[in-house]
Amino acid sequence: MGERTIGRMSNARKEKPCRQVTHRSALNAQLPPDAVLKKLLKNFLQEDLGAAGDVTSNAMISARSQATAYVVARTAGVLSGVRLVELLASMVRPTLTVRGMVRDGERVCEGQKVFCISGSLRGILLLERTMLNLLGRLSGVATFTNTFATQVKGTKARIRDTRKTTPGLRALEKYAVVCGGGVSHRAGLFDAFLAKDNHVAGLTPRRMAHDIHQAIIAAYRHNTLKFAMVEVDTLDQLDALLRLPNGVIDAILLDNMSLVTLRKAVALRDRLAPGVQLEASGGVTLKTVAAIAQCGVDFVSVGAITHSAPQIDFAMDIQSAPRKRGRS
Repeated sequence: MGERTIGRMSNARKEKPCRQVTHRSALNAQLPPDAVLKKLLKNFLQEDLGAAGDVTSNAMISARSQATAYVVARTAGVLSGVRLVELLASMVRPTLTVRGMVRDGERVCEGQKVFCISGSLRGILLLERTMLNLLGRLSGVATFTNTFATQVKGTKARIRDTRKTTPGLRALEKYAVVCGGGVSHRAGLFDAFLAKDNHVAGLTPRRMAHDIHQAIIAAYRHNTLKFAMVEVDTLDQLDALLRLPNGVIDAILLDNMSLVTLRKAVALRDRLAPGVQLEASGGVTLKTVAAIAQCGVDFVSVGAITHSAPQIDFAMDIQSAPRKRGRS
């Protein structure tokens, strides 16, 4: 950590110790297997390289040129994407060496070095933009999630994500949510039962509860599911569901309810079915999330942590390296 970069970062502030935001075991459980990650990364690299590759570097830099580069955080945030950088480097040039200076789930300060990458200069330049884009996006999600998670400290509520993710990046963005101290919801339509308003439109609360009961039984008969959950927007619907046999429903989603109604919902749950978890959702913002959490719900789902997270800015600074002319 005592090494210095050249150029614009030479006067960067002194690096500060990192604070870990979440547990490593939780992160390892959430990150997709390397085989899955490599398929994603291959597509991301192809988008940048096309059929011709890096035509500028190939024309200007010898294949024998070696260099050392530092990835530096230009803005503060929570890091997410370490394993992706390691895999990208191995896919671009197996001989590249990546030394991580910060772990996923830890805070980075403005001007702090995050990675040191050594080896082929062409290889370093080839992975630069894909790497920085992914780090910026995922660290942005982690940082925004952590901002929400900080707002609900002191309550029982945890921040949960939604399926409002970037196409092709869902698994990575949900991993970033965990890096920021949030909880990942279902991965998609395939791994959990979640009946929403459009599934039960036009049904009375009693009929809705009956149909939901039968549907959950059928869903578990044919699938391995993480949980069974139902969305409601009235207390009458909630009351009907809470009267179903114990264990049928794991959680109920309280959609767009006022604070007064949320408190009534929690009291009703505590009286009828204390084992059922409650999750509040619907237009949650940094201004409203604390008050929602204080109502006693178990989770608050926030679509904004993935669909509206600001980017964290990273840059790559290359140490001076010989550029040998000639064909290679």
